[in-house]
Amino acid sequence: MTIAEWCVFGAVILYLLTIVPFKALRLPRFDNARPRDPEFYGDPLRARALGAHLNGIEAFPFFAAAVLLAEFRDAPQRLIDELAILYLIVRAAYVVTYIGDRPTLRSILWGVGFAINTTIFFLPAIRHWLPS
Repeated sequence: MTIAEWCVFGAVILYLLTIVPFKALRLPRFDNARPRDPEFYGDPLRARALGAHLNGIEAFPFFAAAVLLAEFRDAPQRLIDELAILYLIVRAAYVVTYIGDRPTLRSILWGVGFAINTTIFFLPAIRHWLPS
């Protein structure tokens, strides 16, 4: 497996780890029979963790598709790997700023992550202009 493919797996782990600690702490008690209970997410910190988690789920398909498309279309693997790592770092910072209630920085990081992802997606189209 390539580094970028491991980063796709890492993106899944990241969005899971965004919410799991808040459910595991069970304060107030998390009821797995009602995992979407609005009362549990009434606390602002848990609500932000849920928002970051859901955004990770929303962002994941484009990232996975971009990585796979770039690899299947023979874009430079080293560049795909480097951009995928950078994307994961930016997404982790995004989660921290989301949970930490830093909306402006969070939005900037979301934009940077989207730009990185878009770059990965278009690597096959521009590979002929890239240095070898």
